[in-house]
Amino acid sequence: MARQLSMTTRRELTEAVGERYRRSDRNEKREILDEFVQVTGYHRKHAIRVLCREPQPPSARPGPQRRYDDEVRDALITLWEAADRICGKR
Repeated sequence: MARQLSMTTRRELTEAVGERYRRSDRNEKREILDEFVQVTGYHRKHAIRVLCREPQPPSARPGPQRRYDDEVRDALITLWEAADRICGKR
């Protein structure tokens, strides 16, 4: 039965075991995979994909870049609330 692991614990375990998994031969990979599946509760094929993948750096925040910093944003919100939160829909 698989234990409940947090995502950070799974990520750390994947990085540690994945490095060893990628360097191993076929028989060692089978043993490593059995242990990893037992601990994480992943399906075997998913575990293979996760362990073969190189660790990725964190991606940038999706969406457009911010136009205003926090100081300007706070001032704009104050003005918007002073104008009784007007909007374009009338």
